[in-house]
Amino acid sequence: MAAALACTSDEAPPGSSGSAAGPNTVVLVSLDGFRWDYLDRGVTPNLDVLAGRGVRAEGLIPSFPTKTFPNHYTLVTGLVPDRHGIVANTMYDPVFDARFSLSDRDEVQDGRWWEGEPVWVTAERYGHPTAPLFWPGSEAEITGIRPSHWLPYDGRMSHVARVQWVLDLLDLPEADRPVFCTLYFAETDDVGHTAGPDSDEILTAIASVDDAVGLLIAGLETRDLLDRTNVVVVSDHGMISTSRKRVVFVDDYVDLAVANPVDWNPVLALWPAEEDMEDVYEALHDAHPELAIYLRDEIPDRLEYGSHRRTPPILGLAAPGWTITNHPYFDERPDRADGGNHGFDNAAKGMQGLFVAAGPAFRNGVRVPAFSNSHVYTLLMSALGLPAAPGTGDLAEVPGILVQ
Repeated sequence: MAAALACTSDEAPPGSSGSAAGPNTVVLVSLDGFRWDYLDRGVTPNLDVLAGRGVRAEGLIPSFPTKTFPNHYTLVTGLVPDRHGIVANTMYDPVFDARFSLSDRDEVQDGRWWEGEPVWVTAERYGHPTAPLFWPGSEAEITGIRPSHWLPYDGRMSHVARVQWVLDLLDLPEADRPVFCTLYFAETDDVGHTAGPDSDEILTAIASVDDAVGLLIAGLETRDLLDRTNVVVVSDHGMISTSRKRVVFVDDYVDLAVANPVDWNPVLALWPAEEDMEDVYEALHDAHPELAIYLRDEIPDRLEYGSHRRTPPILGLAAPGWTITNHPYFDERPDRADGGNHGFDNAAKGMQGLFVAAGPAFRNGVRVPAFSNSHVYTLLMSALGLPAAPGTGDLAEVPGILVQ
């Protein structure tokens, strides 16, 4: 674990009371792939109680692309992927001449990829310890700062162990106690991919992550911390059913060696050589009715995507519920594509995620309309009493959530 970087200023941070107690604690919980309507499946007693004493949104609208790393980093920076640089789970940077993948530990832990300033970096700059567990970006040194407490991602770590890790840190003396912690649970995403969002299996997964939330709440209550802790539960995206009958085979239309795909499904990122650009585009443009193909400067403005150098020169996007692949990959994996996926247009209702929050900063028993996940960061910073970075979300866009 890295040591905390103490704030060198003697002044209290803006938004802070300056008291010895410091700001109220925020625990941010991610339930990966938890679709907005999973909360109405009748298997979430702990989330239901949390929502009842706090705020529930009708949905949380993800940023495009509706993928895991881009949206997790948006949640903690207030920047859309096109601004914070994590434009995909797998991407290419022409300046670095390097590829990033969420499974590549060296790149994930390299701060050069992570632009913007996440919540934990700001808190550490103001002298407050933080403990983001398994949150994308938390393993890297960003702007020269690491969180006080973090671990390399380990999918084998049990839900109980993850919650206990946070609770153990909250047992520290008040001056050393982290003010910002995160938890991450992948089960609803994993099962949503394999079994689909309307399966019996997803109900078990939903109940399992709800149990984890229950463990956290019980642990805070036992420590008499619940009344001064803001618990914010979110998801990065939703999930839409897919089928092996709804597939676009890119190799039917173009030579993949020439097209040079960096990312595949349902967002196709192509980096052909400059001399092949027009031929690849023409081969794929209007090739299939369920595949939209854009040159970088043709990407619709509403997606807020296409200005960062890591966005591909040719972008393909499958219609919701469709899969982009090639024949060899598809034929070798007969269990793939029948299940669920995300990454689709963020206007699709099935891509919306979860927002539930309760604690001293949040109103009691309120239900609000769906809102963009880029505003979550501003809510977190307000709950912490710390200044939000310039150019991020506007609290006026999410009225009725915070206690005035």
